[in-house]
Amino acid sequence: METIKIKDDFIKLGQAMKLAGLVDSGVDAKIEIQEGFVKVNGEVELQRGKKIYPGDLLEFDGQQVRVEN
Repeated sequence: METIKIKDDFIKLGQAMKLAGLVDSGVDAKIEIQEGFVKVNGEVELQRGKKIYPGDLLEFDGQQVRVEN
């Protein structure tokens, strides 16, 4: 499992996906999220602007990423 570190209290889902290298651009993140391919803490998430906090777990394309601060 990979981890990403954030400086603020939260990061938006699309930004977190880019930071983790799961997608190349915000447009790619938007498409993957809207298609229902992204999970946050085990639940499908359809909002690109969803706030992701330290301790949250992202899942996409067989990869898992934990957010830390």
